[in-house]
Amino acid sequence: MPPKEKQSKVKMSFNGWVTGSDAGVKPASAAAGLPARQFDYRQIHDWEIRIMTLMEIRKVHHALLHWRNFRLKLFAEGIITGLIGGLTVVLFRFALEAAEVLRTSLYQQLNKGNMALIAGWFILLAGIACLLGRIVKFEPMCSGSGIPQTKGVLLGLIKMDCLKVLAAKFIGGVLAIGAGMSLGREGPSIQIGAVIGQGFSRFLGRDSMEERYLLTSGASAGLAAAFNAPLAGVIFSLEELHKNFSPAVLMPAVAASLTADFMVRYFSGREPIWNFSGVPVLPAHYYVYLLILGVITGLFGAVFNSLLLKTLDIYSRQQVLPAGGKALLPLIAGGIAGFILPEILGGGNTLVGVISRGQFDLSMLLILLAVKFLYTMLSYGSGVPGGIFLPLLVIGALTGEAFSRILVIAGVKPDYHTTFIILAMAAYFTAIVKAPVTGSVLITEMTGSFRHLPELITICMIAYVTADFVKAEPIYESLLERMLQRGLPAVTKTAPPRTVMEIVVCLGSKLDGRIIKEIDWPPHCLLVCVRRGEREIVPKGDTELVAGDYLFVSANEDCAVDIKTLAEDCR
Repeated sequence: MPPKEKQSKVKMSFNGWVTGSDAGVKPASAAAGLPARQFDYRQIHDWEIRIMTLMEIRKVHHALLHWRNFRLKLFAEGIITGLIGGLTVVLFRFALEAAEVLRTSLYQQLNKGNMALIAGWFILLAGIACLLGRIVKFEPMCSGSGIPQTKGVLLGLIKMDCLKVLAAKFIGGVLAIGAGMSLGREGPSIQIGAVIGQGFSRFLGRDSMEERYLLTSGASAGLAAAFNAPLAGVIFSLEELHKNFSPAVLMPAVAASLTADFMVRYFSGREPIWNFSGVPVLPAHYYVYLLILGVITGLFGAVFNSLLLKTLDIYSRQQVLPAGGKALLPLIAGGIAGFILPEILGGGNTLVGVISRGQFDLSMLLILLAVKFLYTMLSYGSGVPGGIFLPLLVIGALTGEAFSRILVIAGVKPDYHTTFIILAMAAYFTAIVKAPVTGSVLITEMTGSFRHLPELITICMIAYVTADFVKAEPIYESLLERMLQRGLPAVTKTAPPRTVMEIVVCLGSKLDGRIIKEIDWPPHCLLVCVRRGEREIVPKGDTELVAGDYLFVSANEDCAVDIKTLAEDCR
């Protein structure tokens, strides 16, 4: 029980939560003309944590009162986050490239038929599988792509140990992708950038709201550095992760993304990942083929999402492989494929260039498409560190090239096969991730082809609508939901009890056009401030919220999703 003198300084405000009389925040109950309730200390298990929450609210309110200075500070911190994150991802890329060169040279030796060397290689693969199992056991939050974990942290549903995740993701990603598993570097790069942003925020002692901004900035830097795509890094973080385009999010994300991209270009050059030159623009009368390809990629994306989740379930239910040895199956399968079909190994970055040069006939394209698809399922299902961005883009490229070859057989000119590759990659990404703007911008930056934006946007929306029509869920949201259902130790209950979040009132949502006192708010939340453009509004009971308002809410971590639902879901 706190001392009596402290009791007199604390009063009840919004939906049962406490605020200090000097916190600079007007209690919602008083604003609504409601009588203040007496404070019941039996409802509090750790009152010291609650007092700390009041201090955090004061920090947030101070930041809102000095909004321009706060944004400039975030911009500067975003530059530092991008610098550290960019350098780390550059090192990660160099390690992966060295591992790929080593693996290619090794298979050249293995193909000479030295049985002792071949046996040694498979023993090494088994050892890598065991080591990956230990890494995932050491830090479960490093498994898989890392993007669902990052989304979970932003929603307040998951906590991550920055240093452990950074070390496990870096080492595990190099081992898994370097050994040949069909995984991408972008997911690990995003999570690496996110934990660097989070760690930097904690090093500076920032509040939870500012930590979310820097975490988003780190994720932007990670994607920008992974693919030489600074604009896509920003758009992905805003469209997919934060789902909020406020200046407080945008400024540090842009700063971090551009800084990280500068670091990559300084060490690796200015060329895009896939430098397609002289790619013709699709004529208007070919848009019917664009429609067909958009529907095909939309359906393929839905199948990809469904099978990926089923593969994860199969891995979790199987009793043959031990929990720490799930990587053994894809690594051994990849070891065999290295002798038969080495093109499917790794993320497939170089494979896209080979596809664009038209070096495969239709039958070979279909074989590569099927095997790459299945091997990606097998690799990601094992739960080792590694993403799906790059493999799914390769699958999209194979789909686009196969589609182009079929059109040639039907009598269409072969001049546009590279155009169909580019369009199919963007559409396939959109159907799986459900982020059409990111898909269009990402492929534009990765290919260096800026002349195809109208076609890219068109096919991305066709693929999006098709995937939505068959009720395909965004893959990262599905993976996060699955993670939460499994009840990992890092979920919710170990997260900090309170957080301050920024949400935007969407058009037609449950908050749009409503008066504050008439809204059924989740329990234990406090509306700290309403920002409308550059204007700050002190929330009162009769204040009407409108679409576009930015709300700063202090709430329990487990209420974060409910509050975002109020602001985003239509009535």
